[in-house]
Amino acid sequence: MVCVPEPTTLHRRNLLAAGTAAVAAGLASPASAFETGQPGTEPNKPGTEPPKAGTKLPGYVAWKDADAFTVHSNQTLETKRGLADGVITPIDRLFIRNNVNPPGDAIVADRDAWRVEIAGVAKPATLTLADLKRLGLTSVATVLQCSGNGRRYMQDMLQPGQKISGTPWTVGAAGCVIWTGVPLKAVVESLGGPAPGARFVTGTGGEVLPPGLKPKDIVVERSVPLTTLDTVILAWEVNGAPIPLAHGGPLRMIVPGYSGVNNIKYVKTVALTEAETDAKIQAASYRMHGVGEKAAPSQPSIWEQPVRSWISVPLTGGPAGRTLVTGVAFGGLHAIAQVEVSADGGKTWTRAPFVGPDLGPYAWRVFALPIDLPAGTHVLASRATDAAGNVQPENTPPNGGGYSYNGWRGPAITLEVA
Repeated sequence: MVCVPEPTTLHRRNLLAAGTAAVAAGLASPASAFETGQPGTEPNKPGTEPPKAGTKLPGYVAWKDADAFTVHSNQTLETKRGLADGVITPIDRLFIRNNVNPPGDAIVADRDAWRVEIAGVAKPATLTLADLKRLGLTSVATVLQCSGNGRRYMQDMLQPGQKISGTPWTVGAAGCVIWTGVPLKAVVESLGGPAPGARFVTGTGGEVLPPGLKPKDIVVERSVPLTTLDTVILAWEVNGAPIPLAHGGPLRMIVPGYSGVNNIKYVKTVALTEAETDAKIQAASYRMHGVGEKAAPSQPSIWEQPVRSWISVPLTGGPAGRTLVTGVAFGGLHAIAQVEVSADGGKTWTRAPFVGPDLGPYAWRVFALPIDLPAGTHVLASRATDAAGNVQPENTPPNGGGYSYNGWRGPAITLEVA
């Protein structure tokens, strides 16, 4: 078996130990830290079960915990604050964001038969998932986060006449999960290495495209720098179970530290390319452009996640006295170094210790700080710093897509303590 050792990965033999430590510390979400949320009788076919009584979730995610979500649309489900912020996010509480309708569940009927084309290598080939399982194995804990997570806070900052379109996410379009699969580097090496001139890793999703539209206008196809080759994995499991269809099963391209759109669901082609794809989702979407401007290929692409944190508890006021403030913090491409908590809207800060296991640089850390709150109004906020010295700003200036918000001011909590 070929396995690419990476200091950033959590290998399967450590998975159980990490999960046990998380639960023992009492830091997991109310559901078990490794609960998959998939239907018990058919774990490979989430979405085929009848909807739970009283739920308002779309059929393909009817197996999820309906009480955990705010439903913005059939393709955008935001996890309610504090319900996904354990060390590991249960899959039945992980947010949903789709750019195109997911394919039918027939593609997970025989997972090992799924085929992925590997191009831009010395010996191009089409491999089945079963083939991939013979080439290597690794696991990595990552924060999966929609590029627009926090867009609501940018929308609230707009001047009259300005507009940012898109789902008004707060902090619920994010979760921390463990992916298992084969390192892409191992796959590429087995096929003779990259072809000359390769500069990007380009993944293409397997969604069924609506008829009558130009494929490049709708296909989910994203390019990331070739430097990610050392960390990208082709994953078939999440949190120790087969990836549900709703989250990209049977096979998903995972780019640790990068925003969610770059983590291609139902990946059917992975190519090492000389140029970025000209698909609309790369060339004219997910670009850092000004409010009121049109996106263009010359603008920075939405790739790396910025350093970020938020408070999960408390979210409402209570009696005066000792209060335990908890939350999560992460650094995107860099490990999180520290997080501070303020109870006075950012006038003073106190460093908060991390608690629970460290699952690697791409995962978030849970923090907890007991503080005394006298009667009155308090504004609770958290501010993170990553290992490269990047500090979470007070606010993130609005951009045309509402992308990559990481200010501490927006998600701050105002409490009335009696």
